[in-house]
Amino acid sequence: MRVIPAKRLSVVIPVVTLLLSACVSHQAPQGPGKSPDSVQWKQHQAQVRTVTHFETRGAFAYLSDKQKVYARFNWQQQATDRYRLLLTSPIGSTELQLDQQGNTVQLVDNKGQRYMSHDAQAMITKLTGMQIPLDNLRQWMLGLPGNADHFTLNDNYQLQSADYSQNGVTWHVSISSYNNTVSPALPANVELTTEGQRIKLRMDSWTTQ
Repeated sequence: MRVIPAKRLSVVIPVVTLLLSACVSHQAPQGPGKSPDSVQWKQHQAQVRTVTHFETRGAFAYLSDKQKVYARFNWQQQATDRYRLLLTSPIGSTELQLDQQGNTVQLVDNKGQRYMSHDAQAMITKLTGMQIPLDNLRQWMLGLPGNADHFTLNDNYQLQSADYSQNGVTWHVSISSYNNTVSPALPANVELTTEGQRIKLRMDSWTTQ
């Protein structure tokens, strides 16, 4: 696959084998047993919400009509209102570091330039051209619907898909598989799509506290 460089990214992360091609299928409408009101789903949600400190590593891809970006990522959730997101190249060099604590956000690019803001999502879009719904991404990574307008569950009473609208843009979220080696089970593959844009996350490992 040919890599199209981002306009605002001076260094584009090379294409590597990301194994991000897992197929995501939209299942038929859920039956009564998979209702969001089911006891099993409420129990699963309650367990996941206890995961307030975690670290997950994996592969990231952002695909749009204007650019394609591939990277390794590391998300460190240090508290409910504090996290760090790292995007690195295959050789380990940092391409982007985002730190948020409360309402304060700091971004460091691959040149070491620092930027401050109170809106992480807007800052990433301005500096990299990538539109990422960060406000809800952490929830979806954990398998929670966040502020979704509608969502469905899989056969194990876990989040399978969600639809979320923000500023006139509707994102469709699909979770194709879960990591059952951790408790509670957490997503292994998440895909976000909207018109002309796709974001893929593959979580290779989870560490929870």
